[in-house]
Amino acid sequence: MKLAIVILNWNGEVLLERYLPSVVKYSEGLADIYVADNASTDGSIEFLKQHYPNIKIIQNSSNDGFAQGYNDALKHVKADIYCLLNSDVEVSKNWLAPVIDFFTQRLDVAIVQPKILDLLKKDHFEYAGAAGGFIDQLGYPFCRGRIFQSLEKDQGQYDDTCEIFWATGACMFVRSSVFWELEGFDAEYFAHQEEVDFCWRAKNLGHKVFYLGTTKVYHLGGSTLSNMNPRKTYLNFRNSLFSITKNLPRRKAFLIILIRLLLDGIAALRFIFQFRLRHCFAILRAHVSFYSKFRGMYKKREKAKFILKYYIVKSIVWSYFVNGVKNFNILVKD
Repeated sequence: MKLAIVILNWNGEVLLERYLPSVVKYSEGLADIYVADNASTDGSIEFLKQHYPNIKIIQNSSNDGFAQGYNDALKHVKADIYCLLNSDVEVSKNWLAPVIDFFTQRLDVAIVQPKILDLLKKDHFEYAGAAGGFIDQLGYPFCRGRIFQSLEKDQGQYDDTCEIFWATGACMFVRSSVFWELEGFDAEYFAHQEEVDFCWRAKNLGHKVFYLGTTKVYHLGGSTLSNMNPRKTYLNFRNSLFSITKNLPRRKAFLIILIRLLLDGIAALRFIFQFRLRHCFAILRAHVSFYSKFRGMYKKREKAKFILKYYIVKSIVWSYFVNGVKNFNILVKD
């Protein structure tokens, strides 16, 4: 089984210098390493050529975001398994062997993510992925080990192997055959939640997504867009509506979109009361973009098949903000 690690980079010379050494050290002999560069204007390419001449460089002609960046780059990568790895991830010893073994043994599994821990607080889970992703009935994403901004301490509670709904793009292993069956990521997303849509489409076609707690990586997070950046608010709110439009039966999708638009309005008011007006306007922009692209997103449903059960809780918003549930294991017991 041939494995290729593909790191998408945009003006990330500092990140490559800091985190690439662990990838090289702990992947030797098990995988080919590629850096896909989204038209960086810093010294990323020169740094790679000087310090890592054996790493293959794929130079995209422009910065079209995470989704299109990977779609373009992976056309040049020959492998059975792609590992899509953020440039701000530090990997650990023996991180690849359990994944390779799992894919070899479980031919029915299409996508796998490892345990994602916080690079700056290594005994806690990290926001982007934690111990595997899920969504609620309204399409809000959350993770084992992370609900909204509440991060759990890693105490071995998620050292298992289990099926999940979505795997994080910070470190996602996917069979190349499945990636191209799905025609890659949806480039309209640009970045953020494209992995939720990708996994949702995979599951709609009958593929399985798994979390593997026997391997771990450490993610810095926020190196491209922090949670305080209105651009991230815009992409998250808009792209979540895209996913609902594309991946649910029509009647259910329309009902949930109406509810989400109402809840988005409440979120915008909350930002106003917090004097975060730029985030309020980001939600407004997200809705305008959603309306303008709705017809195109709706047409993509023509290729979709729909699973009936996609959520494990009805409302993560109600559970978290009203009932005060901040721990995944308590959430699923309620």
